[in-house]
Amino acid sequence: MSTLNKQNLIFLKDLKKNNNRDWFSANKHLYEQNRNDIIHFADDVLKRLNQHDNIETVSGKKSVYRIYRDVRFSKDKTPYKIHWGGYYKRATKLLRGGYYFHIEPKLSFVGGGFWNPNSKDLKKIRTNILEFGDELLQIINSKEFKTNFGELKGKKLKTAPKGFDKNHKYIDLLRYKQFLLVKPFTDEEVLSKDFALMIDNTFKAMRPFFNFMSEALTTNENGEIIV
Repeated sequence: MSTLNKQNLIFLKDLKKNNNRDWFSANKHLYEQNRNDIIHFADDVLKRLNQHDNIETVSGKKSVYRIYRDVRFSKDKTPYKIHWGGYYKRATKLLRGGYYFHIEPKLSFVGGGFWNPNSKDLKKIRTNILEFGDELLQIINSKEFKTNFGELKGKKLKTAPKGFDKNHKYIDLLRYKQFLLVKPFTDEEVLSKDFALMIDNTFKAMRPFFNFMSEALTTNENGEIIV
């Protein structure tokens, strides 16, 4: 079992104070040491995840994001991210959604869902909500969902999407443009020996939502697979 340690957070705090190439180059060895810790931890999480889901991501190393920021189109030109992050993609076209972990002092969280579904997928989701919105409400109003995520998160339209009745009983769900699940963790939890287990349990709690969305995106009104 792999655990994170204080140095993994301390490095991020130092990087936040010294977000420049000179400091990073001088401390590259510390970056490599800490990144290896994150990779081992991500491997542990992946092994747990593979026991109950089908994951396309082949290793912890492949899941961990680069620390280098893409500053080409950003006003913020600081070169490095000040967090560790990793993403696991579900395998096959029938299993939609993905799992994300974010490690940052006092701002760590686990997330998942659908960040920016394309217009075709968004229409499929909304059309499915028209008929099966009660099932989605049952999922997001369940005790397990509320305990883990509080509420469904993501950007929403100010009014009804084009072609949908603004007075529809599921209008609050239909207005979503993103469908995100987020659970925050304290630094104490991040450094605990059970953090990988906590992450895995959070991922498990996402599954009823992912199952609903996967069916919405991969079947038609007759229940026939369309991917």
